[in-house]
Amino acid sequence: MALVTLPESTASTRWRFTAGRVAVGLALLGLGYRLAMLLAEVPPSNSDEAVTGLVAVHVAQGRAFPLFFYGQYYMGALESYLAAPLLALLGSSTFLLRLPNLLLYAAFLALMWRLTRRLYTPWLATFTVGLLALGSDRILKNQLIAAGGYPEMNPAGALLVLLAVNLGLGAVRRTGPAYAGFGLVAGLTLWDDWLVLPYVGVAGGLLLAARWRQLTGRPRLALGAGLLVGLVPIVVHNLTAAPEHRSLAVYAALGGGAPASWPDRLGGAILLGLPMGTGLCDPGRCAPWQRSWGVVLPLLLVAAVVLAGRGLLRADQRAERIRQGGRLALAVGAALTLSLYASSSAAANTPVESARYLSCLLISTPALLWPLWSALTRPGDAGVPVPARRLVRRAAAVPLVALAGTMALASVALVGASPGLSRQAEQRRELVTALDRLGVRHFYAEYWTCNNIIFLTRERIVCGVIRNDLSVGWDRYPAYPEQVAGASRPAFVLPVGSGLSAAVRDRLAGVDPPHVALTTAGYDIYLPADRVDLPRRPASAGGGPAVPGGPG
Repeated sequence: MALVTLPESTASTRWRFTAGRVAVGLALLGLGYRLAMLLAEVPPSNSDEAVTGLVAVHVAQGRAFPLFFYGQYYMGALESYLAAPLLALLGSSTFLLRLPNLLLYAAFLALMWRLTRRLYTPWLATFTVGLLALGSDRILKNQLIAAGGYPEMNPAGALLVLLAVNLGLGAVRRTGPAYAGFGLVAGLTLWDDWLVLPYVGVAGGLLLAARWRQLTGRPRLALGAGLLVGLVPIVVHNLTAAPEHRSLAVYAALGGGAPASWPDRLGGAILLGLPMGTGLCDPGRCAPWQRSWGVVLPLLLVAAVVLAGRGLLRADQRAERIRQGGRLALAVGAALTLSLYASSSAAANTPVESARYLSCLLISTPALLWPLWSALTRPGDAGVPVPARRLVRRAAAVPLVALAGTMALASVALVGASPGLSRQAEQRRELVTALDRLGVRHFYAEYWTCNNIIFLTRERIVCGVIRNDLSVGWDRYPAYPEQVAGASRPAFVLPVGSGLSAAVRDRLAGVDPPHVALTTAGYDIYLPADRVDLPRRPASAGGGPAVPGGPG
């Protein structure tokens, strides 16, 4: 009996592992990992994210259309507008609030594949996607938590660099929409979050260097029109806001706390913030061996700048100059981001929390990998002995494997910690159930509890923030504390063992008639039999979170 066989070419095509197919598989693994974490409510939500949800609820109801998150005048409320349709249709939940961010992550992977393939090689693009599919605690917080522009910054930065490269190479059929899209995204970043501005700058510089002769007529009009549309939110804000609330004044007032010396800033930025921000550390901590990457990564960055700069000077073809310019743009964007972070006192004072400010470094992943990757894959020179070539390749392979392994271990550490982290979401639901059972509709609590409960109950239960001295705390939305202050017998809901719980217990000890106290879901709940007046102090005196923008 004759055997039927496929032609060799057909069989090899069917079963061959191409760079693109492997990249798709890795991307699906990254998406599946993040979807599982979303379903498990990991990383835990916080009160800042709940504010994003409340803005989305108000937008969905047509009650308000704020440009910024409540209680601040920086970080545009784009995430709230993205989530508003889902909340309007399906109700309030952390999963729905974060779901658009999963789509933004998918877009980031696709953009990084195309950008890396365009500037470097297909298999480096695949390796890059594989690293970006992993996710430590800090990385998933940046990518999934809807609390301040982080999920959309990386897709925006990668898109701008890719557009600049493709326009420079003449690889775009319809240049008008491409120029308009570049201007639109660049303009929106000034409203959304300024942390991505280094990449906006290098992408804009690359575009101007590559196409300045062509930026006349329709291309210039398209770029200008897109930019003007993107700038509308920030322009409207600065034309209508009080002087102290305008963008430059707000950003000038932001800081990282107490002043710190340059050695402390550099130490915090390089040895802790950098490995933490690039996904190389366990949840909330960075072991000494993980911190050592803080020394390696800057060396790779310097090598990337040197290689790209030398390649740009030596390039004799336009296409090669554009590619080398794109590589240099990624390296310079990373250098600017790290330099700006190191210049902030936050790098010294709160390096674990403020490592989120390095989120955009992921855009430069292929640039950091290229010095090692090129040494690993470059054909050997005829004059170099074979043993020497093998030694160079092994020397390049070891840090690449170690980097992937370290990121994988950090991801495994998050998976191991996820049951305990998921428990926080369960406790919030248990608390809501207890408050409903007790008939509580108004209560006082600390900042990190209030907005979570208000969002999860879709404002059915309302909270006001108080400090440890029981005075008025920092409420992002003034209507809520006003409702609580007007209630007849607001309750007190404080974390078990907290100083605030002890202060409330002492305050109620002398109140007659006596109060009812019980503990559930990690909270002490105090139910006064009569109204308890509290000392009041202007909210402007402080009382918000210790680190602007959340606990990280």
